[in-house]
Amino acid sequence: MSEYELDARRLLCPLPVIRTQDKVKTLAKGDILKVFCTDPGVMQDIPAWCRINGHTVLATNESDNDYVITLEVGE
Repeated sequence: MSEYELDARRLLCPLPVIRTQDKVKTLAKGDILKVFCTDPGVMQDIPAWCRINGHTVLATNESDNDYVITLEVGE
């Protein structure tokens, strides 16, 4: 299991989800990805994408207009 980060700041929907999807395709099951965003819509969009695609949201954090979603890659 490895940990990775994705900077999707200053991108508007749907780009943060698309970048997350592209990054996850390069990772292995069990890897952890932290996605950094500035679009508040990701707080709903990325967890919904994770549910549909079998990934697990481990944490969501918000501070100073920065949104961080930590997910574990599923199958």
